[in-house]
Amino acid sequence: MHIPIEDLFEDIIGKTMRGRHISEHLLSEETGVDRDTLGRLCRGEFCDEGALLKIAPVLHLDPGSLTIAASKAWYPKPVSLDGLAQFNTPYRDMRVNAYLVWDPESKKAAAFDTGTDVGPMLSEIEERGLSLTHIFLTHTHNDHVADLDRLRAAAPGATVYANRLEPWPGCEKFVEGASYGIGALQVETRTTSGHSVGGTTYVVSGLEKPLAVVGDALFAGSMGGGMVSFEDALENNRKKIMTLPDETVICPGHGPLTTVGEEKRYNPFFPEWK
Repeated sequence: MHIPIEDLFEDIIGKTMRGRHISEHLLSEETGVDRDTLGRLCRGEFCDEGALLKIAPVLHLDPGSLTIAASKAWYPKPVSLDGLAQFNTPYRDMRVNAYLVWDPESKKAAAFDTGTDVGPMLSEIEERGLSLTHIFLTHTHNDHVADLDRLRAAAPGATVYANRLEPWPGCEKFVEGASYGIGALQVETRTTSGHSVGGTTYVVSGLEKPLAVVGDALFAGSMGGGMVSFEDALENNRKKIMTLPDETVICPGHGPLTTVGEEKRYNPFFPEWK
């Protein structure tokens, strides 16, 4: 399953300009890039690499990584891991991810979000003979919880969990740092708010590699829009996701799987690791 990169370079520029409250006029003044060229870049036309290299530092983006994004020269290496399945379902003009994680020995499993159609997830559970015991919500935006009622009905013994900062009807609320056992696996909760009030990253240990199910906090080569607070989103990503071991598999709410190591190298939002 090939899942396209979620954000193009113009999305990265746009999110940063909105988050840092920098207008095209101000960016043009501070960089000396003329308004026409800047406008074309903001619309997704990779027309002037020199201009892109000028605006990146002003936006606190890594110039090299932003150029790679504009050139469409990077895609994360494929990830295959026993105990992890990714589901990618359509939502309006985009697609959204949900995940199933299980302990291969006990066959106990946890779902992370639902996407818009849990049918493929339910088929995977049945085919593998899994027992779904936990349903974790990364955040409660509609595309991520759209099929929750159906999943609940299919797994009445599973408890649904949501961050207490972003509660959802019928869910058990937790505070940051809560942990849960899924057979031999351990799930630790980290609040990575900014895109949403109670956005949560779930760090899963016990498989061949650690996992971080991050919702819309981080994407391959980008990050979620700071709809609540751009600065909080950026800081939480830095402190609570990017500090995980490089081999950690990042499971984002949109786009392909990636790893902490690849994000350190290719994500323009984190120039300090380049």
